[in-house]
Amino acid sequence: MADKCIRPLDGVRVLELGNYVAAPTAGRILGDFGAEVIKVERPGTGDELRNWRLYGGDTSMLYRTVNRNKKSIVLDLRTEAGRAVVLDLLRHCDVLLENFRPGMLEKWGLGPEVLEEVNPKLVITRISAYGQTGPMAARPGFAAVAEAVGGLRELVGDPDRPPVRVGVSIGDSIAGIYAAFGTVMALFQRERVSGQVPQMERIIDVALNESILSVMESLVPDHLAYGINRERVGGRMEGIAPSNAYPTSDGYSIIIGGNGDAIFQRYMQVIGRPDLAADPELADNAGRWRNRERLDASIAEWSILRTRDEALKILDDAAIPCGPIYTAADIVADEQYRARNMIQSFPVDVGEPEPKQVGFPGIVPVIGGQSLPIRNVGPDLGEHTREVLGGLLGMSEDQIDALEAS
Repeated sequence: MADKCIRPLDGVRVLELGNYVAAPTAGRILGDFGAEVIKVERPGTGDELRNWRLYGGDTSMLYRTVNRNKKSIVLDLRTEAGRAVVLDLLRHCDVLLENFRPGMLEKWGLGPEVLEEVNPKLVITRISAYGQTGPMAARPGFAAVAEAVGGLRELVGDPDRPPVRVGVSIGDSIAGIYAAFGTVMALFQRERVSGQVPQMERIIDVALNESILSVMESLVPDHLAYGINRERVGGRMEGIAPSNAYPTSDGYSIIIGGNGDAIFQRYMQVIGRPDLAADPELADNAGRWRNRERLDASIAEWSILRTRDEALKILDDAAIPCGPIYTAADIVADEQYRARNMIQSFPVDVGEPEPKQVGFPGIVPVIGGQSLPIRNVGPDLGEHTREVLGGLLGMSEDQIDALEAS
């Protein structure tokens, strides 16, 4: 697919005042689909994500990934001059994206009332730990806390051990996805409605804990309806069986989801247990859940006698949902990801004498059969300061030099 393809958000301009993962994830999604995202970073250090998981060079692959398809400019929001430039930029933007603690923009003189005077059509997307209102609004909080307060952490891990965390900042990422969706929703409303959309309808308020709560399925309704408090069940999913990870003879584990009623019948025939297929107690999911230990033991007895590839082929031939547990190396080698352009390579400074070709995850969702091309990985700190301030605001080289010196 040509890099000059038309993207859905071409022509939209976003000013990102975000650090870490949540707001930058929203900005990344908007940028992926064509928006011009101008990321404002503090002088000297920039976004702290530049140093997270930094194994070589001066910018981490985490930053390069989360901040792809953006421009980086350096401004000091602690100074009057820096804030004045932000306001000037916002006159030319469609969206302001931020994830500071509630009240910080207002403290800097960049609150909604000021922004309304500067740009009465601006969409303001705000991400915080607990939202902009309510008794906990002013409290700080990272994704780890939000995942706990939102109900997720209690369900992750084995029942006889303390709760654990999933291996990525899932709370930040989910919040970022909601923020991107909310932003596009507000832009759509702005274009669809004749006349001025009230500012309160152009402020998108995303809370990390609420983003987690929203993906917790029937956790709260089950408690209120039946008095149920869900518990950790390890590799299983509460109330669904058999669905788990099972060992193979070559030291791997595979995931098999045989919890559909019709699938379960085929599944048991495949593993040589027609007696389980015929057992009326196992005819529905409720009965299979009650017998989950017996079922998992029977499946493991079958899987441990076969290699990973042998077991997966047998299951796949019988249309039983299954798959390997991939490492990063497996993902890079996978033909399905390759066919959909889901690993895209760029030359990147990794601290070696020459840049190294590094693969980055593609753009989701797919449009046109393959992932859209990534235009650029996360930029160097301040790489586009002169381009943006000179081109968009018409500042001279001397003015930019003076701003940097201040």
